Amino acid sequence: MATGHGRSMAELIGDGDRSVSFEFFPPKDEAGAERLWKAINALEPYQPSFVSVTYGAGGSTRDMTVDITGRIARETSMTPVAHLTCVGHTRQELEKILDSYTEAGVHHLMALRGDPPEGPRAPWTPTEGGLTYATDLVELARSRGDFRIGVAAFPERHPSSESLDHDADVLAAKARAGAEYAVTQMFFRAADYFSLVERVRARGVDLPILPGIMPILNLNAIRRQGDLVGTEVPQDIIARISAHTEPEDIRAEGISLAAELCAELLDGGAPGLHFYTLNNSRATLEIFERLQITA
Repeated sequence: MATGHGRSMAELIGDGDRSVSFEFFPPKDEAGAERLWKAINALEPYQPSFVSVTYGAGGSTRDMTVDITGRIARETSMTPVAHLTCVGHTRQELEKILDSYTEAGVHHLMALRGDPPEGPRAPWTPTEGGLTYATDLVELARSRGDFRIGVAAFPERHPSSESLDHDADVLAAKARAGAEYAVTQMFFRAADYFSLVERVRARGVDLPILPGIMPILNLNAIRRQGDLVGTEVPQDIIARISAHTEPEDIRAEGISLAAELCAELLDGGAPGLHFYTLNNSRATLEIFERLQITA
């Protein structure tokens, strides 16, 4: 496979002493678009290895994701990674989307099976004429263009998986199909991340696995999200957050917890940190301050 479009993600992640990357989602309206570009501009000076743009449930934001990713490629110094899911698309549609990314100058892709429209815990039914697994999408993207491909990883078991070992088998299969790196679902215990890395390495696979960081700024919201995606908020973290009643104090504790997790991950050998920004730069910048990461 030619690598004419820049360096591999493994090289981008390995450049320097640590990698940072950010995830954004397509906004719903003008005000949201303004917030998104404000966040992008605030985080650009940190020279992220890449920034990724998510894809709405059932492919609902497809055109917007292509547009934003293309605009980041044209107007910023950052490497954009476009999300693409199997949900709601035939193979033919996926081929067209891959071609539109190539035309937009986007050559980095996050290949995901995606969640059913009813949510991550709903039974999975492939789209007629579509693909069944993320591995199939990795293979399709490899055959369709010069894409550098990332995939998802699950430190605490995918909601529909039978075991942690099965998850490690799936990630190893995605790597063998051509994935260059993985980004994890959010999690709150460093031990869960390091165990995942060990399981994958035991399968002879050495792709970089970036930990996905989501600071807890609102405990109920994070617990709802965690229930959906299979992430547990540990009791000791709940106790630390619940010790506060003022929203600003809760927020500050959430930032402290996230910074402690990031430090533990980097000290333990994680190749970098991937931040779920929710299109707002403030929390990420506050974590950087604690970690003494400078632009």
